[in-house]
Amino acid sequence: MRIGAPKETAQGEARVALTPESAERLQKLGYDCLVETGAGAAASITDAAYKAAGVKVIDSAAQLWSDADVIVKVREPSSEEIEAAPDGKTLISFIWPAANEALLEKLKEKKMSVLAMDMVPRISRAQKMDALSSMANIAGYRAVVEAGNNFGRFFMGQMTAAGKVPPARVLVVGAGVAGLAAIGTSVSLGAITMAFDVRPEVSEQIESMGAEFVFLDFEEEQTDGAETGGYAAPSSPEFREKQLEKFRELAPEVDIVITTALIPNRPAPELWTADMVAAMKPGSVVVDLAAERGGNCSLTKADEKLETDNGVTIIGYTDFPSRMATQSSNLYATNIRHMLDDLTPEKDGSPVIDMEDDVIRGALVTHQGEVTWPPPPPKVKAIAAAAPKKKEVEESAEEKAARELAEMKKSLNQTGLLLAVGGALCLALGAVAPPSFMQHFIVFVLSVFIGFHVIWGVAHSLHTPLMAITNAISSIIIVGALLQIVSGSLLVMSLAALSVLMASVNIFGGFLVTRRMLAMFQRS
Repeated sequence: MRIGAPKETAQGEARVALTPESAERLQKLGYDCLVETGAGAAASITDAAYKAAGVKVIDSAAQLWSDADVIVKVREPSSEEIEAAPDGKTLISFIWPAANEALLEKLKEKKMSVLAMDMVPRISRAQKMDALSSMANIAGYRAVVEAGNNFGRFFMGQMTAAGKVPPARVLVVGAGVAGLAAIGTSVSLGAITMAFDVRPEVSEQIESMGAEFVFLDFEEEQTDGAETGGYAAPSSPEFREKQLEKFRELAPEVDIVITTALIPNRPAPELWTADMVAAMKPGSVVVDLAAERGGNCSLTKADEKLETDNGVTIIGYTDFPSRMATQSSNLYATNIRHMLDDLTPEKDGSPVIDMEDDVIRGALVTHQGEVTWPPPPPKVKAIAAAAPKKKEVEESAEEKAARELAEMKKSLNQTGLLLAVGGALCLALGAVAPPSFMQHFIVFVLSVFIGFHVIWGVAHSLHTPLMAITNAISSIIIVGALLQIVSGSLLVMSLAALSVLMASVNIFGGFLVTRRMLAMFQRS
């Protein structure tokens, strides 16, 4: 069968659904690849590059739709494209079925089998074809770049001959894929980065990236992301008020705000209000990644950049992935290729729509003249629910003292028992063993005892830097070897010399290895 990628007709769309690299992999699955001439030009992919990869370049979109069995696109097809398309085609594209019921009806009438890349379920097996995450990752990165382009100062603080330059303060609202990408980019540029999300489980992710999680003083338990497939759920009115109150507190302090909050199949929630914008400092920037769904900022205008009366720039672009068309095309084409890989289990160039497959069924919106959206819930849950965290109960001074006393008594009892058993064994051994043996046995016991207690008492965090010292202490056995090296027996002298050699390697080798390990973490 033949896979074709037409040139995108949507205004400002620079991506393409097929790249030379993905075409080569698709050909190994048994497909022939077609592309409309100029389809990759905006993504810096020439027709010559396609031809070099074995892709046939078609002169017109109409001819490509006619010749190809499977159509791969970025944006949903226009009414004109659907009307001109022959019946029974397979289409893989972004569709947004919740907001495009009329489009679904047209696709149904054409008896198309349509797989929506925006409907791929968020399960582990489907991560390789999660185009939403791929594009959101690019959007989050590009949002910081656009913010920096419109911000009149450094991100990173500096000490210069002319004085100190403070770092920028960045607030990221929403810590999904786009939000985390924005956080990572902002932190890497040296800005003081804060982030907020209604899902409590993402706080650790945010803090691990070097940003500060904005906590709310609110008792209500928030919905775990597992219940919504990893997305945020609508908040209660009480939580929303607390949230807005916190944002009003932060507005005068932050220089850049990046909003990424979206709720599936709903308009974007309004989180950054006009009074917050009015409270921001002149020169501040707001980048609204939810502009296409109405915007998180009340002043956002889709596909526009505006400046308020108090000098705040609000960016409402909806084409962030297209502003990095080469990178986004490569990622999206890879997502498409993985989808086709799952659709072609026999690797024979014939796609098979398996209605029992969670991923394929989840993405399928029309099939054989029927609308198949919404899909049934996947058999495998999107993400595992986070275990509820137990509230730590602070113990009183009396309880702490009682606990420490009990632990000390337990330790003393264990030590006393060990000493009693060890003493009894030593006495029993001394009753039958010769005096010369007991002298050496005492040295051995002391070596083991001292080495064990010294090493066991070292904190885990200090094991690496103190390894040399603990190795040296544990090599106290060298004392016994030195006592025996002057023995009259050749066998004993040989064993003693070997023991001295091995203990010396342990001592000096430990210091050498530790020195090299520490040098790895020293800045040149």
